[in-house]
Amino acid sequence: MLREIELAVLPEQISDESYIIRQGAKQLNIAPTRIKGLKIHKRSIDARGKQVVYRIRVIFYIDEIPVPDILHFQYANVADAPPVIIIGAGPAGLFAALRCLEKRLRPIVIERGKNVQERRRDLAVLNKSGIVNADSNYCFGEGGAGTYSDGKLYTRSNKRGDVQRVLEVFVAHGATEDILVDARPHIGTNKLPHIIQGIRHTILENGGQIRFDSKVVDILERRGCVGGVKLASGEEIVAKHVILATGHSARDVFELFHRKRWLVEPKPFALGVRIEHPQQIIDQAQYHCMVRSDHLPPAYYSLVEQVNDRGVFSFCMCPGGVIAPCATDKGEVVVNGWSPSKRNNPYANSGTVVQVNLTDVPQATRYPFALMDFQHEVEERAYVVGGGNLVAPAQRMVDFVEGRLSNTLPVNSYKPGTRSAPLSDVLPTFVHDALQKALPLFGKKMKGYFTNEAILVGVESRTSSPVRIPRDKETLQHLQIRGLYPCGEGAGYAGGIVSAAIDGMNCADAIKDFEI
Repeated sequence: MLREIELAVLPEQISDESYIIRQGAKQLNIAPTRIKGLKIHKRSIDARGKQVVYRIRVIFYIDEIPVPDILHFQYANVADAPPVIIIGAGPAGLFAALRCLEKRLRPIVIERGKNVQERRRDLAVLNKSGIVNADSNYCFGEGGAGTYSDGKLYTRSNKRGDVQRVLEVFVAHGATEDILVDARPHIGTNKLPHIIQGIRHTILENGGQIRFDSKVVDILERRGCVGGVKLASGEEIVAKHVILATGHSARDVFELFHRKRWLVEPKPFALGVRIEHPQQIIDQAQYHCMVRSDHLPPAYYSLVEQVNDRGVFSFCMCPGGVIAPCATDKGEVVVNGWSPSKRNNPYANSGTVVQVNLTDVPQATRYPFALMDFQHEVEERAYVVGGGNLVAPAQRMVDFVEGRLSNTLPVNSYKPGTRSAPLSDVLPTFVHDALQKALPLFGKKMKGYFTNEAILVGVESRTSSPVRIPRDKETLQHLQIRGLYPCGEGAGYAGGIVSAAIDGMNCADAIKDFEI
């Protein structure tokens, strides 16, 4: 017999299985000896009271021996099956490819960047010398933007598809089973590349193809139907179905659509800065203690405020993390954040951003790239104000709010370096003013947050795509081109690894047998 109940346990008891069995037996009103095993189904930290506790949902095996779960996915060999071209090897593209294997379709994944091993070398040069490889960076390459932005798997996309299946696929390819349990699952930048390699091997071993260093420069079309793609090398690859999963920074793809007079439209996004605190400050605020217990992970936060009817919110919070340079071309500064699996760096950072609406850029009513150009202009200003080589403009938090230049900047994790500069020279006025008003309010919600020990680093601008490629809600095909499936974050239909993976699977599922 199996029974599932919820328990609250102290941090130092979370790993004590005998204690959990005793508490479970007490709540179930049975002898502890009747419990032959347990499985923690869900786990979260509750820090709302003075005493921090883990809340766990536990499945107890009563009078029966537990049988271990074995995750196994059955993939067909599709070497001779009909082809589906997938542009982009991020989570949307890779999970679309895996679903194609299940549907007995042959995925041909075309990725402009490099595999994860070679990509790492380009990131080392980017961090050390400020030299950007436009096709191999934190946004482009095998695994997409999430691979070196630490693999956060938290999502609200439960209604879009099977979140559990996405997590199980990651576990089957090497992720720890903790991601099936934790309320905020996280893999870590140090571990995710190996998992991405595992997914690559699954695709190749079952007859799929992956082409690295292959940039799509044209999508072939005839009489309203897709016919394949053309690469920068001049090679053409033919297929009746193309899944477009290029990510939020593939501006050249948006421009290709515009040249071909295919529908694209502006989409609201968010813009701001990355804010970094010493992790100890966040731990003290969230866990109500001077020193975090060894049984608790580095603390997380999520903050949101309305300022003049405009949302200001924290985004992509990285406990024990690092601020990373995420430019995809020369002459721009873009920042993001990541954490290793242990989240053991001394800093906590979070994107803190402001809503940018269509009405904020008047040209958006007549020009689909108005918000994309607006985004790019801010990134170029950040580069100029930073002084070059991806050095980022920065201010201490209180100095920013009070409108003064910081005489010094705190030691921080951004490797290309920071330069004290007024962020008012970088950020649009409405973004700057909203942040100035919101940060003290965040400080009232979280003790210690509003401090000059925190640094604001500009700019956090790639929160989501500023362009949407419209598609039919039922068929998921582009409104004008049959067989073309705009997919994932770049097309405007996802906002993170899990939601992008779900959208990739949904697009593969939308390819019907009778259409092949």
